[in-house]
Amino acid sequence: MFTKWCRAFPGLPDQVAEARHFVAALLQEWGRADDGVLVVGELAANAVRHTLSGRAGGWFLVVVGFGTGFVRIEVIDQGGGGVPAMRDVTSLEEGGRGLALVAACAKDWGTKTLPKGSSVWADLVREGA
Repeated sequence: MFTKWCRAFPGLPDQVAEARHFVAALLQEWGRADDGVLVVGELAANAVRHTLSGRAGGWFLVVVGFGTGFVRIEVIDQGGGGVPAMRDVTSLEEGGRGLALVAACAKDWGTKTLPKGSSVWADLVREGA
């Protein structure tokens, strides 16, 4: 059974740092705070940069769910015409490596298309579990 915490953020670039602080505070006692901060930072930045969440009046939602031996970090955005996908990390482009970083930290990750947006989530296993 999950214990969930969630918080909505305005879809502004400076709110990505606020999302990181939110997750860091929740994971401080649990462990894996550094990985959790990295994951939510990448997912929130993608929401602001690549979806309608980054437009005027936009928002994104961060959900942190604690299960037995793992935590799920999820970012829900307002959609924007594309499905999040990992890119080839060997390309010379400056961006496009965020989901590869998420995948490297997480036991599992995925996406869901929602009626008015999308969700990207990552599961982190508790240290020593």
